[in-house]
Amino acid sequence: MDDKQLVDRIRSGDRSAQRTLYDGHVDRVFRLAYRMTGDESLARDFTQDAFVRAFDRLDGYRGDAAFSTWMHSVTTSVVLNGLRRVKRIRSREVPMDASHEMTAPASRAEPDLKRRLAEAVNGLPQAYRTVFVMHDIEGYTHAEIAAALELKTGTSKARLSRARARLRMDLQEFAEEWVA
Repeated sequence: MDDKQLVDRIRSGDRSAQRTLYDGHVDRVFRLAYRMTGDESLARDFTQDAFVRAFDRLDGYRGDAAFSTWMHSVTTSVVLNGLRRVKRIRSREVPMDASHEMTAPASRAEPDLKRRLAEAVNGLPQAYRTVFVMHDIEGYTHAEIAAALELKTGTSKARLSRARARLRMDLQEFAEEWVA
């Protein structure tokens, strides 16, 4: 049974179809949320929020695009709104411990490229990070990204190009290790 048939069954009140549709998309939605947030707990919360919103607004799904494209548009919206909310909350937090410990100076050469790459990706502006994650990590085409984010295809390509350029700058110290 395809997604459109499941949506029709859900609209007619079939709860098992809702579970089947959820099971078919939850992994990809979670991966997108995790890549956008970099935090497993937030990603789990946003994944659930995305499905709640999607099922509440299922009448808004017209079927013009694949359900997965529509679902990722919903997910992206939920994550971006959630991140703004989290940022507002965290900006009001005051550290409990104001100790001034002395730390050793950070070494110039960073041994963990994977960690630095994750930091660099998380440091991208949200618009760039979203397109970078959807294209380079999740494998979406620029047409699918444009549909999901309600952008022009050229805007998606430009954001990806800018994201890659920033990542190259942020990770240039590692370039020497990888260039033959």
